[in-house]
Amino acid sequence: MKQRDLPLNKVLVGDCIETMESLPEGSVDMIFADPPYNLQLGGELHRPNNTKVDACDDDWDHFESFAAYDEFSRRWLKAARRLLKPDGTLWVIGSYHNIFRVGSILQDLGFWMLNDVIWRKTNPMPNFRGRRFTNAHETLIWVARDKDARYRFNYEAMKNLNEDLQMRSDWSLPICSGGERLKKDGVKAHPTQKPESLLYRVILSSTQPGDVILDPFFGTGTTGAVAKKLGRNWLGLDQDSEYAEMATRRIKRITPVEELELLRTESKRSAPRIPFGTVVERGLLKPGDMLYDPRKRYSARVRADGNVVTADFTGSIHQAGAFVQKAPSCNGWSFWHVEHRGKLVPIDLFRQKIRAELH
Repeated sequence: MKQRDLPLNKVLVGDCIETMESLPEGSVDMIFADPPYNLQLGGELHRPNNTKVDACDDDWDHFESFAAYDEFSRRWLKAARRLLKPDGTLWVIGSYHNIFRVGSILQDLGFWMLNDVIWRKTNPMPNFRGRRFTNAHETLIWVARDKDARYRFNYEAMKNLNEDLQMRSDWSLPICSGGERLKKDGVKAHPTQKPESLLYRVILSSTQPGDVILDPFFGTGTTGAVAKKLGRNWLGLDQDSEYAEMATRRIKRITPVEELELLRTESKRSAPRIPFGTVVERGLLKPGDMLYDPRKRYSARVRADGNVVTADFTGSIHQAGAFVQKAPSCNGWSFWHVEHRGKLVPIDLFRQKIRAELH
């Protein structure tokens, strides 16, 4: 198929593999894929009150055999890898029916495993037959295009989202329900619509504003909706024109944030370096000021040259912090504090003040 220019912020209707093969190589920053799960359902499922459970029984989720599903997975993943930029990443979500087969194919194709993430559903569907454990989670696999890719991971954004704690690889989030669930004639429009909170973490963690995100199994457009809210470009593919129309209407109603700075989290590694001496020469701390650790077990005095002195050691804030703790290293900016209005505050506040002024 002849290659076309990469369209942005649109839904393309058609076979996802053929469409991906027609798009320019190396043009996408991230791919999120929610492919058919190939559910192996043994007949209809009913609740104890004899009402039918509305599970996924659409034709697009059925394959003749595991071999047929594997071939389909290999084809779309190969097409997806071709579209990724060299440092791009791919996320794929699945259940126990398919995710292990997909994971194996990812490695066979040269993708490099970064994480598997467990989405633990806080409100899963019960197991009505009582013959198995309740299926309360799904698995996401996050991969780089290859082993040497300099992939993006917004560590600080994830930490901020988690109240200054490192984000773990098990996420407790509710399934899509309530007003967020798209409906048609009073029933859910799509059997496997994902919650926006899930895509929020995926997109915020591994892209930046302006990046291009592709979803080859777009459905009702959750990926596009969240991408627009977070200032990313998106491209959705789906073979069902009715889903495409629903997704387009849904995304059109979203008002994007104009101030892109509200959508960025600056990496501490990319922030301008501020020596502690700059804090002293700017007069934010003065020679002779006392510094303390958070529990006031240790103290140090500020020198005019930007070093600090303890009872037995003189050196940088980092060296002095490591010395008093008998530790191999120390982040002096977070370890040392100064008294301000009767409270101890970290000296890092002065560094942030200078950075803000420079910005």
